[in-house]
Amino acid sequence: MLKEFKKFVMRGNMIDLAVGVIIGGAFNGLVTSLVNDIFMPVISLFTGKIDFTNWFISLDGNSYETLAAAQEAGAATINYGSFISGLINFLIMAFVVFLVVKGINKLHPDHPEETPVTTKTCPYCQTEIPLEATRCPHCTSVLEESVK
Repeated sequence: MLKEFKKFVMRGNMIDLAVGVIIGGAFNGLVTSLVNDIFMPVISLFTGKIDFTNWFISLDGNSYETLAAAQEAGAATINYGSFISGLINFLIMAFVVFLVVKGINKLHPDHPEETPVTTKTCPYCQTEIPLEATRCPHCTSVLEESVK
């Protein structure tokens, strides 16, 4: 069982997945910073300097100035402003991943270059022979195409 587990863990796909998860975590931190430190201040300029993080609904019926004040009072809250920030974060991350994948796809050709056909199959012995051959070198049959 230990050998099977080692084989499973050491497969190339598993290692690639682990590397992808680690890089994805680092990438998530980078995009979160991009959203919180760059995009959200710009968006708040257009929305009248509204801070999305303080958009919440208090479920205890009281009104609080900030989310921190509501949490300090122990009130249950629905933090839809945090959800909006997370949604913007997701959309930006999805767009950046789209751009990265699009760039990588441009590096790889859609179809591998087709190599020109240089051989044909002998109709008598089914051996591959050059296109220009008039007689099969294996079975010595005269090829019909060359007779025409």
